[in-house]
Amino acid sequence: MTEITNFRGEATPQSQATRVEAEVAALIQRVGERVRRARERRGIPRRVLSDISGVSPRYLAQLEAGEGNISIGLLQRVASALDHRIEWLIGEEDPWNSEALRVADMFRSSSSDVQQAILRQLNPEPAETLRARRICLLGLRGAGKSTLGALAGQALNIPFVELNGEIEEQAGMPVDEVMALYGQEGYRKLEAQAISRIIATHDSMVLAVAGGIVAEPETYNLLLGHFHTIWLKTSPDEHMSRVRAQGDERPMSGNPEAMEQLRSILTSRETLYARAQAQLDTSGRSVETSLAQLLALIEDRKFLG
Repeated sequence: MTEITNFRGEATPQSQATRVEAEVAALIQRVGERVRRARERRGIPRRVLSDISGVSPRYLAQLEAGEGNISIGLLQRVASALDHRIEWLIGEEDPWNSEALRVADMFRSSSSDVQQAILRQLNPEPAETLRARRICLLGLRGAGKSTLGALAGQALNIPFVELNGEIEEQAGMPVDEVMALYGQEGYRKLEAQAISRIIATHDSMVLAVAGGIVAEPETYNLLLGHFHTIWLKTSPDEHMSRVRAQGDERPMSGNPEAMEQLRSILTSRETLYARAQAQLDTSGRSVETSLAQLLALIEDRKFLG
């Protein structure tokens, strides 16, 4: 672009404004392309990214096409849902040519043993010391986190805590109201604060967390570093039937694609959930059987020392 200058060779206000507009357009185009590439690399359909991030499919389509002038708050939601840092989407340097991102991708896709070996090198304090006797149950709603967590806490004579309960106590309102008032970003901040408070006040416990926490990189890494994590998993059909058995018809109400969306969410999060130290499949098993297997797993892995 040829720059217009005055007789002293200085850029005129008009030429400066034109340059700024071009830079803004280039930024929007760059962000859209990187969001699309990040989504495709994760194998997440746009409608699933919409569900996770709380950003409408129409807005995401405009964003990926380089036509959406997205706010910083909404872009942060999209970045969190993609397990990305927001600066990876807006920086001038291509993140896929970044050594740090390449290493992060290699770490995420490596086995649990390799990840633990790397963490031991990066963190001189033994992981077992950091995790103490704290156990965290991960997984989507309906996997059995609350039921098995409460029963395991009783059997092991250690406290059982649901993270959403801690968030509600901290905020002084139900989680639904927190989301309505502060949005996804505000909820995630309270979530991270609640975990830090729990780590500071509990050396031995069973914690159940919301299924989407794995999409928040810093918070999830905090969990992985300070808790013995167990992924409770089951089939999509059982996830849905258990939620409905609890009297919650919202997943299916007016949404014929609810089951397909649930399958997509499970698929998109499998790699993240697999970072947990252990897994327990509760499909087709009674509560009593699953509890016995959970207690045996905790004992075999010496999560309580």
